[in-house]
Amino acid sequence: MDHLLAYGGLFLAALLAATIVPAQSEAALAALHMSGRFPIAELVAVATAGNVLGSVLNWFLGRYLVRFRDHRWFPVKPETIDKATGWYGRWGVWSLLLAWVPVIGDPLTVVAGILRTNIWLFLVLVIVGKLGRYLAVVAVI
Repeated sequence: MDHLLAYGGLFLAALLAATIVPAQSEAALAALHMSGRFPIAELVAVATAGNVLGSVLNWFLGRYLVRFRDHRWFPVKPETIDKATGWYGRWGVWSLLLAWVPVIGDPLTVVAGILRTNIWLFLVLVIVGKLGRYLAVVAVI
């Protein structure tokens, strides 16, 4: 039961961290890793899966709900979308390798949906970037 709660909490923290909700998935991953009670590969896999799912939610938000971007309740400010669109326009689909970067990563994944980036290419690039980040986190601990 402890493992289920730990993995569930890590997954949720990682999922939320990939959305506009402030969450610290790296801190959760580091704490679980330092406890020595969980295999590193499982922790990294759970964190990556949660974080990628959050990015997929952002992609769908951009793909299907962008028409509401000027509404007050829309979770990403129009200026942030414009800035991320500029990054995406400059660096192309490869910018998705930076989807893990705080502040700019989440809007990039929304913009990828707005610009109708192929979901399979999106997934490959986002997984590579986010997996790399979590591997770096456990490597420095």
